Amino acid sequence: MRALLVVLILAAAALGGTVYWWLDAPLRLSAPTVDLSIEPGTSPRALAQDVQDAGVDVNPYFLYAWFRFSGQARGIKAGSYELDASLTPRRLLNKLVRGEEALRAVTLVEGWNWRQVRAALARADQLRGDTRELSDEAIMRLLERPGVAPEGRFFPDTYTYSKGSTDLAVLRRALRAMDKKLAAAWDARADQLPLKSPDEVLTLASIVEKETGRGSDRPLIASVFINRLRSGMLLQTDPTVIYGLGERFDGNLRKRDLQTDTPWNTYTRAGLPPTPIAMPGRAALLAAVQPANSKSLYFVARGDGSSQFSSTLDEHNRAVNQYQRRP
Repeated sequence: MRALLVVLILAAAALGGTVYWWLDAPLRLSAPTVDLSIEPGTSPRALAQDVQDAGVDVNPYFLYAWFRFSGQARGIKAGSYELDASLTPRRLLNKLVRGEEALRAVTLVEGWNWRQVRAALARADQLRGDTRELSDEAIMRLLERPGVAPEGRFFPDTYTYSKGSTDLAVLRRALRAMDKKLAAAWDARADQLPLKSPDEVLTLASIVEKETGRGSDRPLIASVFINRLRSGMLLQTDPTVIYGLGERFDGNLRKRDLQTDTPWNTYTRAGLPPTPIAMPGRAALLAAVQPANSKSLYFVARGDGSSQFSSTLDEHNRAVNQYQRRP
């Protein structure tokens, strides 16, 4: 009887040692990395089989037993995971419980237009292109903004996403982010601005974004356009003309371009253009609603990224001669 007890103890110890070794032994993969996607509601038993099916050389019955024995099976999070050669059963469970998904990122840059946004999403790594074949109108309908132009409606930022996520999901996050930033700017607007709605703030902010070479100039640039709107002057801002030209713009803005009427040509049409011309960042939004207190009606680039501001046409012409017509 005593001998049998000893045998059982030794067998249990051997089994415990084997299990302990197995938990920390690297698992062989069918490739250097394999992808594992866990859908919400997946049971631990089905998940163990999914791990094997994904390309991990593991006995799904043993893996399921480990999930159950650990007491953490209910803490496993759905998502997209990337498994590599360092994977062990213990590390796998820790990764799934912590929700350490395989994340990628796409950056939408301040001042980009909608075409550039769509191109960036199309290039993004492991981002499913559900909108690639859709029209702008169809995309905005899916985002529950029918009839709204997409230009400027998405906040420029870096957005992370799990492998296999959709470009529409990223756009929805960027849209909601811009909604919040625009609402905050509208609530913080100065008194007696000639801007009637958040949409007009967004449009002006997009112009400020495109006209700004040095960040500190944004409030002054905004003040020029605010002063012009108040006085009924044409905005006469080149970026709106360029935007109206679209893909016809070859990098060289000519006099005939300034005279070619489009809905966005602020040399031929009064007031703000019908839509934003780019994505403004937070600083441009705030500049549009809190412009500098100035009488400036003109500005010209100095050539170093900054601008020279003038309140009269004579001052402006002298500044143009100084900074733009130098020999």
